[in-house]
Amino acid sequence: MNEESKIGYYAVIPSTVLFNEELKSNEKLLYAVITALANKEGYCYASNNYLADLFNSKAHTISNWISHLNKLNFVYVDLIRNNKNEIIQRRIYINDIPYVTKMTYPYTIKMSEGMSQKRQDNNINIKIDRLFNYIIKKESENPENMTSVQEVKFMEILEKLELNYTEKLLKIFTEDNIEKLKIIIYALKDLSISNRSILLNRATREKLIYVYDNCKNKQEEYQDTSKEINNFFEYYYISLIKELEKAR
Repeated sequence: MNEESKIGYYAVIPSTVLFNEELKSNEKLLYAVITALANKEGYCYASNNYLADLFNSKAHTISNWISHLNKLNFVYVDLIRNNKNEIIQRRIYINDIPYVTKMTYPYTIKMSEGMSQKRQDNNINIKIDRLFNYIIKKESENPENMTSVQEVKFMEILEKLELNYTEKLLKIFTEDNIEKLKIIIYALKDLSISNRSILLNRATREKLIYVYDNCKNKQEEYQDTSKEINNFFEYYYISLIKELEKAR
C-alpha cells in the first residue's frame, strides 16, 4: 500500500513537544507528520526515504531525528523482522506523555487532542478479532501475514503460556475474560515479531494477566479525566513491554 495514502487530514503537536527546548523545529514537525501517518493504523510505518522527500532532506537526517524523538521518549519504535532476522517494517508509535525511569506502574498515556480515536480503535479491534478467530476457529489464512517460521514461533509461545484454548472451552468463559484473552494474544503476536521478542522469555501467564488487570483498573480510574485511556490495546502493549523490561 502506498505510504502517502496513509496521511490524514491533520497533524498534532502537543505542548510537551512544541515547547521542548531539546527538539529542533524540524523534529517537532516530523513528530506532527508521524501523528498524521499513524492516524489509521495506530502507528507510522513510513520509511526514512519517504519522510525525507516530505522534508526535502536526507534519509540519514530523518533517522537521526527519529532517534532523538525516541531517546526523549516522544515516540516508541518497533522493528519487525522476518525469519531471516531481516527488518521488514519499522513501526513508530506516539508517546504523548514521555515515560520517565522512575515512573510507577502502570504507565500513563494521554491521547492527543483531535486524533480520530474511534477509527483507530475500530481498526485495531478488527485485527484483534481476526487473529483470535484464526487461532481459535482456524478460520481461513493468517490475517497477520506472518511467515511460517514466525507463526510456528508464535503458536509455541501460546502453548508455553497455556493460552491455546479450544473453541469448546471458551464457551464457558465470560465476555470479559474472552476480551482479556484477545488483547493478550494480540500483544504477544506483536511482541513476537518485534525487535523486543527476547522479552517473551520473561513473560509468564500470571504477569500477562497482572498487567492487564492493572491497566483495566487504571482505565476505570482515569475515565472522564485528563488522563483518560482511549487506546487500551496500545496502553496495555506498552505497559507490558515496560514491565518485562524491568523484570529480572
